[in-house]
Amino acid sequence: KQLIYRAGDPVFLDLLMGFIAMVLVLEATRRVMGWPIVIVALVFLLYAYFGPYMPSGIAHKGYTLKRIIDHMYLTSQGIYGVAIYVSSTFVFTFVLFGALLEATGGSQFFIDFAFALTGRNRGGPAKAAVLSSGLMGMISGSSFANVVTTGTFTIPLMKSVGYSPVFAGAVEAAASAGGQIAPPVMGAAAFIMAEMLGISYGKLIIHAALPALLYFMAVGVMVDFRAGKLGISGVSKEKLPKLIPILKKGGHLILPPVAIIYFLVIGYTPIKASFYAIVITFIASMLRKETRLTPKRLLIAFEKGATNALSIVAACAAAGIIVGVVTLTGLGLKFASLIVDLSAGNLILGLFLTMISCIIFGMGMPTTALYVILATLVAPALVRMGVIPIAAHLFIFYFGVFAALTPPVALSSYLAASIAKADGVKTALAGLKLALAAFIMPYIFALSPSLLLIDTSITKVFWILFTSLLGIFSLAGSIEGYFLVDNINIPKRIILFISSFCLIIPSFITDSIGFAGIGIIFVLMIIKKARERKEKKIL
Repeated sequence: KQLIYRAGDPVFLDLLMGFIAMVLVLEATRRVMGWPIVIVALVFLLYAYFGPYMPSGIAHKGYTLKRIIDHMYLTSQGIYGVAIYVSSTFVFTFVLFGALLEATGGSQFFIDFAFALTGRNRGGPAKAAVLSSGLMGMISGSSFANVVTTGTFTIPLMKSVGYSPVFAGAVEAAASAGGQIAPPVMGAAAFIMAEMLGISYGKLIIHAALPALLYFMAVGVMVDFRAGKLGISGVSKEKLPKLIPILKKGGHLILPPVAIIYFLVIGYTPIKASFYAIVITFIASMLRKETRLTPKRLLIAFEKGATNALSIVAACAAAGIIVGVVTLTGLGLKFASLIVDLSAGNLILGLFLTMISCIIFGMGMPTTALYVILATLVAPALVRMGVIPIAAHLFIFYFGVFAALTPPVALSSYLAASIAKADGVKTALAGLKLALAAFIMPYIFALSPSLLLIDTSITKVFWILFTSLLGIFSLAGSIEGYFLVDNINIPKRIILFISSFCLIIPSFITDSIGFAGIGIIFVLMIIKKARERKEKKIL
């Protein structure tokens, strides 16, 4: 109550406590997340103080230490902003849910389940890596942790069936990063996104579902085409885990993730949904001795949940300092105006500049804190240029997530490369190629929100899904130089690349062009096969 009365006029003790709090936040962030976000926060604090000496485009009158500390510590626009509120409430419960599910053996179950489903197919181990990493990534919310968790198992297996170390590392990095865009959990940042957009989390995951599905389809198809190109078959039946025994042993562990989807979709708050999911996890674990949450396992899970949550909370607190500077100085409006001015009102150019900004900010920064910063600095520019808010926020979210795959600071790819014993730069470039769909789709849904299931109908949704899947197959074929069952040359790859863009863009004209392009490829492939059969008969 006294703090409210003193708003705007802090006493010495308030300033002292505020200064100590800021130092402790930065030190805690340094310990759990490293230097990058700390350095960014310090640069922003210097900007708040030395505003008059900045370049004219971003200069401001400057603020005293008293005003800066007051704004960061005693208002809801600094450390104690939306990010810290969300991360310290329902994000924590989701992190705890993930830790408890892992303690039951859920991680190994998802990996075994993925391998049992896909292992015998062409390129099966890589497809299993895509599926298992996606399943784990949506819960862990960290592409780095996901690479370590699933990559230590999937990467050696991919190498053993014939994939190169570079490609094996790239597949794991691309799939692990994609887990953060996959509903229903989408990591921790998505909860903050729902809060900032003022919509329910259930509605957000519905909008985000189709692009995430298309992304994983794209990675999976590229993996399949690469296997066809190299002649890589699946793993023998004897070496794979058996599906029925896996389901008997751990099938009940599917209940908690299914429950959390159900609760979120029917409109429960994230806190309530995650609480019930935790209760169901505990009950489900008791169904078998191997998965039972004993007191020892519970303590380990609680410790891991708290440790994992600590990095998120610390990063969000540091991000709150950055956001506080943005709101105090008006940098957000200036940055948005700068993007609008540089793009000269051209939306495509504005989207491109926004993408570059997201990737630069995302170098080495955790996704949750990065999203908070981008949502404050960059998203308003897109909204001003006519992009609907949810598309604008998902646009920056995608490029913030996939900054972890973008050289020169592709941390997920470098981590996967170290496990695969491959060249880091080559792995990063291969991962970037595999994740190309994630660099295309944000432009599509920013220009045409139908891909987010906005202003559309059931019929249109099925049509968009059908044409987009064809577009994904075309994109994979153009990148890999292999389409369905045969190698293709450069002209065919160009035709497929153009067709893929046309099919992913929801429009009758573009769909027609895309169908025509694929039709040409099929005709050329049929002619080639007929010629080969004729030559064999002659011989």
